[in-house]
Amino acid sequence: MEICDGRVVIVTGAGRGLGRAHALELARQGARVVVNDLGCELDGTGGGTGPAGKVVEEIRAAGGEAVANGDDVADFAGAARIVQAALDAFGELHAVVNNAGFVRDRMFVNVAEDEWDAVVRVHLKGHFAVARHAAAHWRDRAKAGEPVDARIVNTSSGAGILGSVGQAAYSAAKGGIATLTLVQAAELGRYGVTANAICPSARTRMTAEVFADAMAPPDDPDAFDAMAPENVSPLVAWLVSSASAHVTGRVFEVEGGKVGIAAGWQHGPTIDKGARWDPAELGPAIDELLQRAPEPAPVYGAG
Repeated sequence: MEICDGRVVIVTGAGRGLGRAHALELARQGARVVVNDLGCELDGTGGGTGPAGKVVEEIRAAGGEAVANGDDVADFAGAARIVQAALDAFGELHAVVNNAGFVRDRMFVNVAEDEWDAVVRVHLKGHFAVARHAAAHWRDRAKAGEPVDARIVNTSSGAGILGSVGQAAYSAAKGGIATLTLVQAAELGRYGVTANAICPSARTRMTAEVFADAMAPPDDPDAFDAMAPENVSPLVAWLVSSASAHVTGRVFEVEGGKVGIAAGWQHGPTIDKGARWDPAELGPAIDELLQRAPEPAPVYGAG
């Protein structure tokens, strides 16, 4: 028996890269998979269901069950159709793995409004829309007295928790996804739903050019390829499984053979005057707080 036997899982952006690796691993672990992919280019242009169909063929050739879907995750009605595709094909739904996204990297002062809107739309709204329809389905089942053991697995990024030079829109969207995960975990637990996020580091279309040296495969074909996207997928499969029912509201960092839990925003040192501050008084107080507070982690690409 595999860890995801009997589970029905939607994976968005599953035609290539990390999403493809997740879909294949989930199928290997016994899940029935809805392979969603718009088929767009790296910057979000173009479209088609070809990449999703190819992944479905791979899964079926290996003896698994899968269907393809080409709806836009950030279109609210399209997101509903993705959820309905799982119900129509398999009669149930246990997990959503939100992975779809693209980049349009610019230094902040050069970001155009349409570039900002496009990146935030696919990442942040796309994560919201699919999970929103899935959550409504699970809530209705729970209220009807049916057992629910469901999962949301979101894809944030190191850029979302630390920031990344040249990726203002992407970083902002991924930071929003991390916080969205916390809210989902807090609100949906009563319905039998957990929500967690991953911050993966792997070789994909988004990283292969920007971080070419770090993402390059090893020269030795027998060496461990730490940046292979397949290294991230076992964590996704575990989070999708029933074994992870006790884990929610967490953000995991995963790279190669490393798995960690990100330490998010926490209440830090404070000074309470017990009265209203005068602006001129705040300088020394802030300096004291800075001395007592830990140094922030550096932004990716800074310095």
